[in-house]
Amino acid sequence: MNSIVITFAIGVGAFQMQPELPPGWVGMLLGVSCPLLAAARRLLSSRPVWGRASVLILCALLGFGWGWWRAELRLAEALPMSEEGRDVSVLGVIDGLPAKTASGVRFPFLVESGPSWLPGRVSLAWYFPRRAGLPVPNLQPGERWALLVRLKRPHDGVNPGGSDRTLRMLEEGTRASGYVREAPTNRRIDAAAAGLSQMVTRLRGQIRARMLQGMHDRTWAGVLVALAVGDQQAISDEQWNRFRRLGIVHLVVISGLHVTLIGALAWSLAGGLWRRSRCSLYLPSQHFAAIVGALSASAYALLAGMGVSVQRSLIMLLVVAAAQLLGRKLAPTTVLGWAVMVVTMVDPWAVLSPGFWLSFGAVAVLLYISSGELGRLAGWRGLMRAQLAITLLMVPLLLILFQQFSLIAPLANALAIPVVSILITPLALLYAAIPFEPIGALADRLLGWTMIPLDWLAALPFSVWQQASPPWPLAFAGLVGGVWSLLPRGTPGRAVGLLAFVPLLGWSPERPDGGEFRLVVLDVGQGLAVHLQTARRDWLFDAGPAIPGGGNAGLRVVVPYLRATGVARLDTLVVSHPDLDHAGGAAAVLAAVPSRRRLVSPGDAHRMPEPERWGYCEAGRTELLDGVRFEWLHPLAAEGGEREPHGNNRSCVLKITGTYGSALLTADIESKVEGALVAKLGSRLRSDVLLVAHHGSRSSSSPEWVAAVQPRSVIYSVGYRSRFGHPHPDVWARWSAAGARAYRTDSQGAISVDFVQGGPVIGAARERWPRYWHGR
Repeated sequence: MNSIVITFAIGVGAFQMQPELPPGWVGMLLGVSCPLLAAARRLLSSRPVWGRASVLILCALLGFGWGWWRAELRLAEALPMSEEGRDVSVLGVIDGLPAKTASGVRFPFLVESGPSWLPGRVSLAWYFPRRAGLPVPNLQPGERWALLVRLKRPHDGVNPGGSDRTLRMLEEGTRASGYVREAPTNRRIDAAAAGLSQMVTRLRGQIRARMLQGMHDRTWAGVLVALAVGDQQAISDEQWNRFRRLGIVHLVVISGLHVTLIGALAWSLAGGLWRRSRCSLYLPSQHFAAIVGALSASAYALLAGMGVSVQRSLIMLLVVAAAQLLGRKLAPTTVLGWAVMVVTMVDPWAVLSPGFWLSFGAVAVLLYISSGELGRLAGWRGLMRAQLAITLLMVPLLLILFQQFSLIAPLANALAIPVVSILITPLALLYAAIPFEPIGALADRLLGWTMIPLDWLAALPFSVWQQASPPWPLAFAGLVGGVWSLLPRGTPGRAVGLLAFVPLLGWSPERPDGGEFRLVVLDVGQGLAVHLQTARRDWLFDAGPAIPGGGNAGLRVVVPYLRATGVARLDTLVVSHPDLDHAGGAAAVLAAVPSRRRLVSPGDAHRMPEPERWGYCEAGRTELLDGVRFEWLHPLAAEGGEREPHGNNRSCVLKITGTYGSALLTADIESKVEGALVAKLGSRLRSDVLLVAHHGSRSSSSPEWVAAVQPRSVIYSVGYRSRFGHPHPDVWARWSAAGARAYRTDSQGAISVDFVQGGPVIGAARERWPRYWHGR
């Protein structure tokens, strides 16, 4: 059974790695191969090895075909390109918990009526109106609304180490996003739409609102709400960072552990009470307990929002309950196998989720260690050794997915698991059912007391190991070594297995040689963030924009990228000028990745976090670092520098020159500054690669500037369907006429340029890691 499940999941995963949907002839080949393999299994019954091989190949092909079929259905619902940016009237239901943001509210919307080309589910934002005195309506889950909306196709930045929101929207069935337009036709039609799904959503929203209102002054209110209904919006970034350092994120959100706990608790209580009643004469207590446990876990899973780890635990518990009712005994590995099969069939995209691997991986590790010597240890010794074993075997996966793992996780989990699972989670659920304030206060206080020793652990300087994401072969070798080290005593060379972690933990990505440098323009939308790397130094030129609706690209894009590439500390952070599309992510970057030096445009330090720590970029200053020259060309003192009234024209301009080429970063300067630089520097402006000024606005890239720089390649850092119309067609045509090859982040993702022997080598993230859902 398990080998069949594994090969089916491998087939599903193989399809999800496809750069594009396969051509039709591949489907025909699959259709012919499957019956042939089924026939071969019957014909080769006398040869078990070959017969088994044919079954496994058949399962892999079925998995591939299943993923393909589901993808075709989901992609067929996409918003047509011709309908992007048009106003359209829709009727539908708020299909989830609305999330309040700094500029309004965002919510999932289930479309019931509208043009035939509309997707069935979209993600909408309702921004605060420009006119004063018109707040965003108090949206509630399950309400039916008539709205005027403007939509666009799913799109997200593609960056090394970054998340893929386009994939998540595909998995959720959300095939367009957009915002509500101000219109008199926007109105609430029904306060309570019919249907089980909407009833559950309304209940989740009511519980969330009641809990937050009753605990508005409690530190851990957001965590208790997350434990009760799976909504994590009220957990602060600072609290998330604490949980990550401790390695207990799975305890403070609804995970498989909580679903299993609730199901097991209901199972035990129901069985005990039923045995003491006469009803057990008509229905065995084991059967009644299985039914109650399954129903309780299902109800909690629905309340929690049915995440991957929740699905896994619920399916496993339902399989065990079904086996109990049928009078059959199943091995734990068989139960796990059924869970994998059902999850991949219900959600073929789950195999690309970190939660899938962490959830099933943790259970597999527990099953493995429980079958060996560690499983025979009881009490706190058994718990600690089990935590150590889980941490050891999960290290390769955590490094691949998150580029870090908690060194104190075994001890932190040993302290937190009993309290959070046995005391705090039941209290949170009890408070959700019975809004008696002392219950919530007790849960909040218990969590606060639990965090006191955990915060002491998190403050230790060695609490977290961080490094660049390692190659898969090293991670696999580490996993094999970890498994070998946990084999029974007497196994030869058990300790040698730990040596497999040496190359894994010691790996670091290749850096440029002396005189070479690498430039990466990150895909941050309508903004700018550029990573510059030499043999020993890392610079960041701008930190990405603040994101409309809350958040910033520094936290969402830049920090994950720096961690994935192994940058633990910056030598210099430059904010070319403090406009939000360039400086919006600076605070988040500095909070996660310290910088030895900070530079900003003259006179603008007061607009930056910790203004006393910022210096200024000044024209004429030159630094030679690892054989690469960093030369500041602007602000020019003769042009006013600090006195320049327009913020764009105070932008820092940097030229980087290595042995094999040069690059020019121009931020948001406009034609006035371009003309001054041409007059002062002339041919010194010539560069191999140019970052086009002001995202390709027509206020920049004047003809004399184009003639002076003469780049071979130009890069536009622009957002998808930019509301400013960047890059302007005239600017694009001007650079194209000059013979410069154009690259743009909105359609190609992050753009990397390696200045190596032979000249600049340019690559694009979407071309390096293509996936069939990009642009679909």
